[in-house]
Amino acid sequence: MFCILAIVILGAAIMSVTTTRIMRSATYLLIVLFGVAGLYFLLDYTFLGAAQIAVYAGGVTMIFIFAIQLVNKRALAGAVEKLKAKSILRGALLSVVGLVVVLGILCKNHFLCRACCGANEGGEVSMDVIGNALMGADKYQYVLPFEFISVFLLACIIGGIVVSRKEKETK
Repeated sequence: MFCILAIVILGAAIMSVTTTRIMRSATYLLIVLFGVAGLYFLLDYTFLGAAQIAVYAGGVTMIFIFAIQLVNKRALAGAVEKLKAKSILRGALLSVVGLVVVLGILCKNHFLCRACCGANEGGEVSMDVIGNALMGADKYQYVLPFEFISVFLLACIIGGIVVSRKEKETK
């Protein structure tokens, strides 16, 4: 099942970044997010799988589609960009730098050794610990960032409505 989900996720991710139609790209992104939720369910992380579907697949993708619908089609017509060797080289260089940074962090913190050797000191994290971390207001808890993000998304929605309103014609 993991191999099937991995192939679906990789295929949809590649199609999402290579397609020229923006709505198809958003649809492929939705497939990727559902695939990641499937991986969470496969690992028996039902809370994370449900949160993945509710927050990312449901909320974030709908915000993307809402923003796409707000953009004027004439503005998108001139947005076609030709790939140049310079931009491809820059992207490849940034990808290699990112890979080196991630591998350096993994090696420095011994994450690879723990994953390979199965040395999991803490065991499985319970739902009580996750719930307290997400909704607590103490240090290293996340209720304040959640509230900030909700206010930010509300401001984005109001801004989108204001932008999408048609101006009244003056006589």
